[in-house]
Amino acid sequence: MYKIKDKEKLFIYTGPDGSGRKTIAKMVATAFDMETVLSYTTRPPRHYEQDGVDYHFVTDETFNKLKDNQEFLECVDIDGIHYGIREEDIVKAFEDHNLVYLTLNPEGTEKLKEMYGDKVMRLFIYSDRDTVIERHKARNDKEEDIQRHLAHYDEIMAYKTQCEQVFENYDSPQVSYQVSEVIEAYLDRNRIVTDY
Repeated sequence: MYKIKDKEKLFIYTGPDGSGRKTIAKMVATAFDMETVLSYTTRPPRHYEQDGVDYHFVTDETFNKLKDNQEFLECVDIDGIHYGIREEDIVKAFEDHNLVYLTLNPEGTEKLKEMYGDKVMRLFIYSDRDTVIERHKARNDKEEDIQRHLAHYDEIMAYKTQCEQVFENYDSPQVSYQVSEVIEAYLDRNRIVTDY
């Protein structure tokens, strides 16, 4: 397991799919010198997603090979779809950056929190069910995907009480500003110097 050094911090965005976690994470990252680490997944890309930008899209065979080689820091199975974070990617991200962010489901988030404790800040981003449905439809997601995500909505929402920070995403620029302020105060308290 990679040992996180003193100045290094992991920020993990979690919450229901369709809440705008990735959008906010990307906006916040521009305010700090923050690097992201992408998950590997066996699900097919959605029509607006790109390999190496949104996820590393791989076959079951490739995923299982990585898993057998113990290359994943954490991996989970949700509805028969595999997701995982490669340890090597975390190591590379920390080579040039003190601050690294991930967008994960609660299971993955919890595994990294257990591994790294206070080196991890969990940021729970959510929107109400109707807004989530609207966003899925605006992205032209398939009806079966929308239903699959909504089936987990309540269970994911229950995780918010365990996270260090919780934000309702009613307006992405506004919320990313609020998240940035929280992270800045946190870094100031911990005297973590970044290049922003």
